[in-house]
Amino acid sequence: MLRPWERRDVPAVAAACQDPEIPRWTVVPYNYTEGHARDFIGGTAADIAAGRGVDLAIVDADDRLLGALGMSNFDWSQLKAEIGYWTVARHRRRGVGARATRLLSVWALTTLGLERLELLANPRNEASLRLAERAGFTREGTLRLYRRRHGVREDLVMFSMLPEDLEG
Repeated sequence: MLRPWERRDVPAVAAACQDPEIPRWTVVPYNYTEGHARDFIGGTAADIAAGRGVDLAIVDADDRLLGALGMSNFDWSQLKAEIGYWTVARHRRRGVGARATRLLSVWALTTLGLERLELLANPRNEASLRLAERAGFTREGTLRLYRRRHGVREDLVMFSMLPEDLEG
């Protein structure tokens, strides 16, 4: 399930982000603390209200944290946004991230009315590349030295999903 972040999620987010694979491939800071988690969770409602972003917790039926999923970099004039995610280490390779990403993507392209979703992954992050494809995104190509992350410019593989990709 996807749900909004709550203050009670702070310890679980801080614990999950101790996994070195999360900052290795995302913008999550290294040496993540409960202060980082409080700041992140505290800003999510304002981002939604302002149309800047949508950040959601991926949880199981018992409300245990499985991961994080969000949309950012909205370009409302072009009706597009970027989707990103991370999965708690012990829940990887079970399809959790792909199912959640697909669920949010369908909502964004139908109910929200976006015309394009973009997903960017480092070409060495094979798990993220597979997740994008399993969620139904189309690989478009590699953007050379596209963006800085943790102070270093990196190549990123561009994936997209369009409303017509949902047919069938």
